[in-house]
Amino acid sequence: MPWDEIKPRRFPAFDKDLDGISRQTMEDHYKLYEGYAKKVNECRKVLNEFDYDQIEGNQVYSPLRAVSVDYTFALLGYKNHDLYFGHLGGGGGDATGRFAELIDREFNGVQKWLSAVKKAASAARGWVMVGYDLNDGSLFNYIMDTQNLWAVYNMVPVLGIDVYEHAYARDYGATPDGRKQYVEAFFRNLDWEHVNRQLAQAEAAKEGADRSGATEPAHA
Repeated sequence: MPWDEIKPRRFPAFDKDLDGISRQTMEDHYKLYEGYAKKVNECRKVLNEFDYDQIEGNQVYSPLRAVSVDYTFALLGYKNHDLYFGHLGGGGGDATGRFAELIDREFNGVQKWLSAVKKAASAARGWVMVGYDLNDGSLFNYIMDTQNLWAVYNMVPVLGIDVYEHAYARDYGATPDGRKQYVEAFFRNLDWEHVNRQLAQAEAAKEGADRSGATEPAHA
C-alpha cells in the first residue's frame, strides 16, 4: 500500500510567547504530537507487511485488530494536534469572518455559542471539535471522550480544543477550575484566520460535491 510517511510540522505558535500557555507546556505537548506521528508510521508499516490471505481477523483479539485500532488512535492524535497547534498564536478576541457568521446563525448569537463551547470543554474527557457538516452546512460542538471514538460521518473539524490534562496541568493544575482557566487562555491565543481557513476548505468540499451531483437525493 503506497502510504506516505507522515511528519510533524512546526507551527508559528511555537515561535511566540502565548498568553497563559507556557513554552514548556507547548514543547511537552509537541513531543506527544511527534510520538503520534511515529506510531502512525510504525502501524502503517506493520499493516503493509501483513499477509491478508493468512492473518487471523478475530474480533476478540488478533494482531490485525490490535494494530488497526491503535492506528486510529495514533492517526487521530496526529490529526487533532495538527489542527490544534495551527489555531494557536493568534490574537484571540471575538470570532470573525464566515465562522462568526455561521455560528451566529446556528446558535442564535456568537456569545451563546462561546458559552456553549466552553461548557462542552468542561464536559469532554478529551477533545471538543467544532465541526462543519457536509450534508447541511451546519456547525456543531462535538464532545469527544477519546480521540478515536467520535466519528460523525461527513463532519469536518474546523476548530479543536484539546482538554486532556496534558494540555493544561503544568500551567493550571489538573482540576476543573484549572481546565476552565486553560480554556480561557486558549481563546485568548486563538487565530481566527486559521479557523476561517479550515471552514473555507470544508465549505469548498461541500460546494464541489453539490455541483458534481455526488450527493444523496432528498428523502420525502
